[in-house]
Amino acid sequence: ADADADARDMLRDALLEGTGPCDLRTVSSVRELEEYLEGDPEEVTTPPPALILIDIDLPDSTTGALDAVRAIKSNPDLRRIPVVVLARHPEPGQVDAVYDAGANTLIPKPVTFLALVKLIKVFTAYWLEAAALPQDVG
Repeated sequence: ADADADARDMLRDALLEGTGPCDLRTVSSVRELEEYLEGDPEEVTTPPPALILIDIDLPDSTTGALDAVRAIKSNPDLRRIPVVVLARHPEPGQVDAVYDAGANTLIPKPVTFLALVKLIKVFTAYWLEAAALPQDVG
């Protein structure tokens, strides 16, 4: 979830560069994220995410991503999904707030494509290959 279309495209490209084909779904706001997570009862092809990445500056609420993280972690059907928050320049108070909201981790957003590809390789190796996740996730 990132409001910046260029950032979403860069992430998609970095994932393809770093891990190969994957089923990546993107949204640009808290509202779109909530709608995706609620799912469309008539569309059976909407898979639950194995992992959620949220930009800290996501629009649609007074506290942006933190409201979305709290909502995800308070929902019994979603709370086991790992939530990773990305921040351009995380400040100490912001770091505490992200973890207090229930996020699994906070990662500073890389500023170059090569740095993003490197991060994605490490990130996906951990979250999607090494970490043991609950059976109902992913």
